[in-house]
Amino acid sequence: MAAYLLVDIEVTDPNAYEEYRAQVPALIAAHGGRYLVRGGAVEVLEGTWEPKRTVVLEFPDMVSLRAFWEDPAYLPLRAIRERAAMSNLVAVQGI
Repeated sequence: MAAYLLVDIEVTDPNAYEEYRAQVPALIAAHGGRYLVRGGAVEVLEGTWEPKRTVVLEFPDMVSLRAFWEDPAYLPLRAIRERAAMSNLVAVQGI
């Protein structure tokens, strides 16, 4: 069953974030993940949520998503993202 990583990110250091953005796609792909949404226009239809930059990743299953998240190769990339942006991330199991 597919699993999704939903991300709302506000980039605060574009130069550092570019380093993250350049390196992380290969690691996502190595765990069977793929981008469904990577930035783009956002239109709030209801509520007060004001997302900055929206990213949606699809993985084959929650095990693959967690393997990406916990991969030792991701830890330094995560540290770059955490320095370069404010993020909210949620893992969601699909149907």
